[in-house]
Amino acid sequence: MKKWKNPLLLLLGIGISNIGGWIYLIALNLMVLDEWGSAMAVILLYVLKPAGALLTNGWAGSLIDRVNKRNLMATLDFFRAVLIAALPFLSTGWWMYVVVLFINMGSAIFYPAAMTYITTLIPGNDRQRFNALRGLIGSGAFLIGPGIAGLMFMMGTPTFALYLNAMALLLSGGITLLLPKLDDRSAVHTTGTKWEMIKADWKVVLNFSRRTAFVMVLYILFTGMLVMTAAIDSLEAAFSKEVLHLSDSTYGYLVSIAGGGFVLGSLLNTALSHKFHHMHLMGAGSLVVSLGYIIYACSSDFLTIAIGFALLSFALAFATTGFETFYQEHIPVDIMGRVGSLYGLLEGVLVILLTVLIGVGAEALSIRGAVAGGSLFMLLITLILNMCLQNNSWKKQLKQHSECYNK
Repeated sequence: MKKWKNPLLLLLGIGISNIGGWIYLIALNLMVLDEWGSAMAVILLYVLKPAGALLTNGWAGSLIDRVNKRNLMATLDFFRAVLIAALPFLSTGWWMYVVVLFINMGSAIFYPAAMTYITTLIPGNDRQRFNALRGLIGSGAFLIGPGIAGLMFMMGTPTFALYLNAMALLLSGGITLLLPKLDDRSAVHTTGTKWEMIKADWKVVLNFSRRTAFVMVLYILFTGMLVMTAAIDSLEAAFSKEVLHLSDSTYGYLVSIAGGGFVLGSLLNTALSHKFHHMHLMGAGSLVVSLGYIIYACSSDFLTIAIGFALLSFALAFATTGFETFYQEHIPVDIMGRVGSLYGLLEGVLVILLTVLIGVGAEALSIRGAVAGGSLFMLLITLILNMCLQNNSWKKQLKQHSECYNK
């Protein structure tokens, strides 16, 4: 328990922040819909998330690798809390979208900073179990957050729920400050102008990618699978309602089944995390996720699509734990912020492009055709990923690289 004191404290802060994030998402959507009365006004909120990542990921890694990660994480929590508390006063003007953009920019910086801090705080042997616990907390927040938001709306208004989220972020930031500061042994020396520094950092990431192509190919393939889930999920509601003709309440049950699958997967993953290698979780998990999407794309009734949703969300819990552990095992801490941010920029661009492409496909062909095409492409990506993971030469290189990095 003494060894797990700080990890559990970190998990507590993450859990509070995740629950608050769901409350924020639901409350903001309702507030915008009430004030503007337009579905397009709500859709614009979702565009701002990848936009925030695109505006920050090119330079955020340079900041993350040069400052104290614990203090940066706490500062970002406080920064987002203040902005969220200001949203109710801006709900009738376009300034609200500017504030939401800055909140999303803060969130885009927070994730790679947190990954770097976690890698430094958690010993190598405990990372996979910690990642499994983090996934379990995320799945719990998926179920608990909307329920708390519903209670808040019964007691008050979406504005009250936003204030609750701001308080949750303040609490999360306070808990983060209770964690050890850790020595910045990997602090990066800064020379030249900011633009020269950023260009130099891009070269560092490029050189690392060239030297460890076998690592970054696996990284890109798994990220490609995640990008396809985001693109296909953009048609989830349209597929359920327009193709399968499900009612709003039935579609709500479907979302709950997906959440239940993720919670069950997270529970089993936490219990069995020490028995599986992260490569096996990453490969087999991603393959089963794509098979779940294939079932979903071919479904013709509620039962079939429910099986597909439960299967893909169940497997996603294992796949993401495996990937996060792989990332921590093979990306050096001193460049982790820059690698995560720069490749996150690529991921954001791909999410936007493929979401637009699959939307155009749905309009030009059919919704089912677009979902099926996207699912088959995802299956192809995961098959290639598994072939690479099973390649004996690559397995040997990955083992040597992991042993060298984790000495």
